[in-house]
Amino acid sequence: MAAAGLLLSASALAAAGGEVQQAGTDLGDRGSLQRGAKLYMNYCAGCHSLEHLRYSRMAEDLGLTEEQVMENLNFTGGQIGDHIVNSMPADAAADWFGKPPPDLTLISRVRGPDWLYTYLKSFYLDESAVLGWNNKLFPNVSMPNPLWPLQGIQHAEYGAPDPSTGERPVVGLTVATPGSVSPEEFDQAVRDITAFLEYAGEPAALKRERVGVWVIFFLAVFTFLAWLLNREYWRDVK
Repeated sequence: MAAAGLLLSASALAAAGGEVQQAGTDLGDRGSLQRGAKLYMNYCAGCHSLEHLRYSRMAEDLGLTEEQVMENLNFTGGQIGDHIVNSMPADAAADWFGKPPPDLTLISRVRGPDWLYTYLKSFYLDESAVLGWNNKLFPNVSMPNPLWPLQGIQHAEYGAPDPSTGERPVVGLTVATPGSVSPEEFDQAVRDITAFLEYAGEPAALKRERVGVWVIFFLAVFTFLAWLLNREYWRDVK
């Protein structure tokens, strides 16, 4: 069943724009989560909220002080105990983008980190698109590339026209205008953002993984003691 699910997922992703790349996120890397929070707040939070996550919870989980969060990660003037929301009016957002940008608290649990990682790397300039940008993984998405200053501007490479529709599929992407960071640095930046969104979708995962090690240790010790007790009870039985 698991294998069938993987095959179905792969087919669905291929139909949506191609195969996904492995994100390689590590929720145990606190530095990556901190960098991801910084990048998210600077490049994503202007449009997308995290309304199920509080600034205070983020500070506690990511090892940040209240001062660091309020001075560097809070651009809306909210309080430390507030949920992370954007300052964009919903009506204006609907006029600009066709509909208000969605909340991203649970996007990692819905799409998966690999999909997010690939999606953020798959924007390309497309003058025929509504906002001038398109996405190879999510065609005709109503969203510009928020990370183009870092990545640069990508152009699409098209394949042969489809005989049934006449449309030319996007088979590759090429950076035509370099961004402010190298491709390797950009990949790491996207990985950090993806890790942060993965954390935002389930903050308890950080503590659960830490506690899980001790649970396994306890079960191992308990199993050994149970084996000793069982051997003692049945020692004289032949």
